[in-house]
Amino acid sequence: MVENDRFGMVRVAAAVPQLALANPGKNAVIAKNLMVRAQSLDVDVLVFPELSLTGYTCNELFFQKELQDAARNALQQLIHDSEKHFAGILIVGLPLSINQVLYNCAAIISQGQLLGLQPKTYLPTYKEFYDRRFFAPAFAALVDFVEFDGDPIPFGTDLLFTAANVPDCTLGIEICEDLWTPIPISSQMCLAGATIIANLSASNETIGKVTYRRDLVVQQSARCMSGYIYAGAGVGESSTDLVFGGHALIAENGTLLAESERFSRTDQLLVQDIDLDRLRVNRQTTSTFVDGGMVNDLPNYRTIGFELPEKKTSTRTLRSIDPHPFIPKASIELNQRCEEIFHIQVAGLGRRLHAAKPEKITIGVSGGLDSTLALLVLWKTLKDCEIPAERVRAYTMPGFGTTPRTLQNARQLGQHLQISMDEVDIRQLCFDEWVLLKHAPFGINLDNFTLDQLSDQLLHLPPEKKADLVFENVQARARTSILMNSGFVIGTGDLSELALGWCTYNADHMSMYNPNVSIPKTLVKFLVRWIADHEFSGPTRETLLDIVATEISPELLPISADGKVQSTEATIGKYELHDFFLYFFLRFGMHPRKIVWLAEQARFDHPYTGSQIREQLQLFLRRFFQNQYKRSCIPDGPKVGSVSLSPRGDWRMPSDAQVNAWIESLNH
Repeated sequence: MVENDRFGMVRVAAAVPQLALANPGKNAVIAKNLMVRAQSLDVDVLVFPELSLTGYTCNELFFQKELQDAARNALQQLIHDSEKHFAGILIVGLPLSINQVLYNCAAIISQGQLLGLQPKTYLPTYKEFYDRRFFAPAFAALVDFVEFDGDPIPFGTDLLFTAANVPDCTLGIEICEDLWTPIPISSQMCLAGATIIANLSASNETIGKVTYRRDLVVQQSARCMSGYIYAGAGVGESSTDLVFGGHALIAENGTLLAESERFSRTDQLLVQDIDLDRLRVNRQTTSTFVDGGMVNDLPNYRTIGFELPEKKTSTRTLRSIDPHPFIPKASIELNQRCEEIFHIQVAGLGRRLHAAKPEKITIGVSGGLDSTLALLVLWKTLKDCEIPAERVRAYTMPGFGTTPRTLQNARQLGQHLQISMDEVDIRQLCFDEWVLLKHAPFGINLDNFTLDQLSDQLLHLPPEKKADLVFENVQARARTSILMNSGFVIGTGDLSELALGWCTYNADHMSMYNPNVSIPKTLVKFLVRWIADHEFSGPTRETLLDIVATEISPELLPISADGKVQSTEATIGKYELHDFFLYFFLRFGMHPRKIVWLAEQARFDHPYTGSQIREQLQLFLRRFFQNQYKRSCIPDGPKVGSVSLSPRGDWRMPSDAQVNAWIESLNH
């Protein structure tokens, strides 16, 4: 890792101070204490609520020069304190008189300097709100700079604040109601390049408002593909008819990362990390985001630079790094998510069968995970589309690596689902082909050998000789030949196998339609278990759970005398790591060192060292690039999630691209 590499992370915080209403001096002390806390937590951007130096509910007191001067003095004190106590960027609110006009402003401070002042644009004057009574809107201002302590300070809503030493880190500021309008000013700011929006707010509490407010913030972060820091005024603001709860939120591109405890009577600091890499990739890959900037008449924003403190590589992210990003979280939405995935697969296959109208539908069932999920999708499709099960011809095709356990599970699965299962032993077919090809499996000359003699020899094959690609490929293609010559073939291979090229070209790689094509291996396993628990009971469920518990294997290499089978994960590494790499590499385009950094912080089922993670990531990258040619001609199949390798959809890549730059980045 490179020293002081942030890996695209910016640590942000929303402060909810216990406000002293109409007491700017005390509020400055409270803000300083929160600054010190934020500094100890390595916070980069610290946002306070609207009018945090005075309070939002001062009303007629805003016209008092004593309050205005006290707020100005408090700001001066905070600017001075920030130089010693906070290395990041600080945003506070105060009333500011400019040319005898009063504005509700946000002050943006960085390491002892006042970078800019931004007035509130939209002033609510309805129901309980009377902003327009006290303040002028931003568009009433006739100046672009104001004098503060003898210095000209940029003033207006056309300000963006960019970190010179952190790529893609640009802040935009809006104040409370600016978000609640039909076209929030943050929308234009993000189209102009802002990646993080800070909202200084004083939103009071009424029944149901918390949900609306939360949804508003999360949806705006999604619409703008941005990070969003929302700092709401706390209970100290409550006075007369209004109660404030101190609702603070941090969101990123439609995901709520953190939320404060409302109605707390202590100072709160809500802290979370914003991932700029995710935002950058989402914006780059979403063409309509760029179009939004072209068709809208954006202001000519002034860009003001600042620097954020350097980070040490030992800094861990506050984000929860999910070791299994493809698997639905354990929540009330869990069943809905799994059911939706299953229905997408069924709907896609049903549509294809309706259009193709095949007389015979064929599927290979090995007793392993992938073919089981595909068979379950087919079973459900037959029921939903009222297709007679007699049109299905399922095959289980034992070969030299088939185990009694998987063969028995395949047989039982056909019985449980009432789908006719034909059993075809492919060993003689493969033996004859090796003879025709003059191939000597594992160095065994087949002249004057019988199938039984070969099987006996393979049983006692030493481990160091168990490598023969032709031996494996002939079996895989023999199975596909039987399926292809029997009807409309349902594919079974999954997304992880496509990413790694862990499939035989023109064998399990090929079908007429593949319902599993965008389901990664970890999710396949999870879905089969979920279907077992929610669609079946008794012996059927037990068979499915036994399949889930079976070691993953292509069952192409011979079983040893002690019953040991070919293990996929012993050859290419754990699928949970590969799927983790796949998600962050494809979904967010993250560079290899950041993927390693994230993987080191994720809690996997089995602990991995940094060297193990790097070694397997290098294997993943090499195999991913080497096997694009297989993905360039895969069959149709339904897109299920945000990651897909369809050459007609999400992933277009030259088959001859070289991996060197990614390997060099990983090893740098």
